[in-house]
Amino acid sequence: MKKPELNDIINRYDAVIFDMDGTLVDSMWVWEEIDQDFFRSRGMEFPENLHKEIEGMSFTETAEYFVRTYQMAETVEEVKETWNRMAVEKYRTKTPLKPGAMSFLEFLKHNGIRTGIATSNSSLLVNVFLKARGLEEMIDAITTSCDVSRGKPAPDVYLTTAGKLGVDPSCCLVFEDLPMGILAGKNAGMDTCAVEDFYSAGLREEKKRLADYFILDFTDMIDGE
Repeated sequence: MKKPELNDIINRYDAVIFDMDGTLVDSMWVWEEIDQDFFRSRGMEFPENLHKEIEGMSFTETAEYFVRTYQMAETVEEVKETWNRMAVEKYRTKTPLKPGAMSFLEFLKHNGIRTGIATSNSSLLVNVFLKARGLEEMIDAITTSCDVSRGKPAPDVYLTTAGKLGVDPSCCLVFEDLPMGILAGKNAGMDTCAVEDFYSAGLREEKKRLADYFILDFTDMIDGE
């Protein structure tokens, strides 16, 4: 399956919008650890189908799902606060950009292409990550699924990000690591590029089927150009 060519990006797109976790950032392991610790601390067995059940949900929708499904005593806000507390230092110090991502971001900025993040994560963790790595000036707009009515695969988070960037959705290219996110981009009328990630390796063929393009990581975008 082909990758997007840099000349095509310059000529065809006014904006590139990234999902964050598993796409721009190598961070899915964080949530694997947090989910395991979260259930263990409550004496509960980890549900094998959890990640499939919550795929695409916003941070708030996921907390609502936990409280409802597992009959937790905490409120939705308390669950969210717990997750933020468990994750914040990992995002500040231990979650790297995907290989080649910085070079690709620099290419986009150099060529005047607007950049956005459209994520199911919390705004706190997005901002902690960007600030810790000096990336705030590299991203022109951030939208979390908590900022809109519906999480992925609904198009809301991508349409809102395009609106913030002042770009028509048809002129946006989306990078995503999970099927629900790819569908969100497609439902927004945007072209999509699937990104390989260890935690969704079993979904590779589905991702390729759904997306317009596929890359292993962002070195695919830069190498050889």
